[in-house]
Amino acid sequence: MNETMRNQKNKRRYTDGILNMLTYASSAICVLLLLSIFIFIFSKGSGMLGMKLLTGDYWAKNYMTSIQEKNNHPSTYKSPEDASDDMYWSERWGVGFVDARNENNEAIVLVEAIDDASPFAHLKDESRQNKPSISAESGYLLENLSYQTTQGTTRLAGNIVSQDAKTVARLLDQDAVSINKIYFKTPGGGIRGSLLTTLYLIIISLLIALPLGIGAAIYLHEYAAKNKITSGIRSAIEMLTGVPSIIFGLMGVAVLFPLTKLAGADTTNVLLGSLTMAIILLPIIIRSCEEALAIVPQTLRDASLSLGANQSQTIFKIVLPCAVPGILSGVLLSIGRVIGESAALIYTMGTYVNDSPTLLSQGTSLAVHIYNIMSSEQPNFELACAISIVILVFVFMLNLLVKLMSRRFNKAWY
Repeated sequence: MNETMRNQKNKRRYTDGILNMLTYASSAICVLLLLSIFIFIFSKGSGMLGMKLLTGDYWAKNYMTSIQEKNNHPSTYKSPEDASDDMYWSERWGVGFVDARNENNEAIVLVEAIDDASPFAHLKDESRQNKPSISAESGYLLENLSYQTTQGTTRLAGNIVSQDAKTVARLLDQDAVSINKIYFKTPGGGIRGSLLTTLYLIIISLLIALPLGIGAAIYLHEYAAKNKITSGIRSAIEMLTGVPSIIFGLMGVAVLFPLTKLAGADTTNVLLGSLTMAIILLPIIIRSCEEALAIVPQTLRDASLSLGANQSQTIFKIVLPCAVPGILSGVLLSIGRVIGESAALIYTMGTYVNDSPTLLSQGTSLAVHIYNIMSSEQPNFELACAISIVILVFVFMLNLLVKLMSRRFNKAWY
């Protein structure tokens, strides 16, 4: 008998050990996979993070300029005291250049610094009829610079002839007696437009989906009778949660586009994407709010009713405030869904990266922006990873905010 019990105990211990090892191994694999993803994303994209990425335009702007005749002559300009070691300064023209790499890892020359009295600070924009005065700025790409030499010949300098910053500065100091044309280009690659579009999507879709979703959850949990019809409605809501978002996108184009057309839109637009996202979010908000209402103890309802409050007063003054932490969790899930959605928005908003989006124009969210740059002929892994980092930081901050707000409401109502 003792031998049998000992064997069973050893067998149980052996089985438990195997199960524990499988549990630890699966957990370790998951952690390693997540860490490898984070390491890859941050190693690729961290170098592009900065205010220029967040506030800059995605599309580069081109400037064909010329120097005003009264300033089109060399002089003497001192190098800035805070100049970097890798900057090459042209003393005769008062401009400094640095070497850099673009998103395709090609060598380029950038303007780094300009003296206030330099001819490069007083240029004419030849691409406009009235030729307004503009100034070259730090970060501009020097694509093409045409200058006149001491022998009277015209030569070129800049990225068009594959010269580095040192060569451009040297040629300006030694050969250039006047400058004909200068072709500048802004860096581009910013995500300001996609950030604005994402904020539009979050605000408008939540303004529509939250009242409807919370109202539906209150009806289903507090007012609706427990019968087959209510059960069928809940089943339909759960089924909608699993419907592929691309189907919602097709529905938005077919059903909701005429509504935005009445508002003045003539193509897919941000408002259409917001309306579609509001419909996608409804099942998520309804289910999360209903679960939050179910957590509220029945004793609170009974106490309120026993003190003379009616059902509506009990729901909106007692039950709903107590369910706020759970509702906030549903809001967080909804915002995460908006940020990560791409398929439905490709149909309803398009894939054109708009630097100045409006409600009735096309635009791209951050997720669609990643899709756009990764589906091109030359995928930009660095920019895609940088946008991914922005999304991760944004979601992390939202999680932290929701936790703080939930803790505050928990203290207030429990």
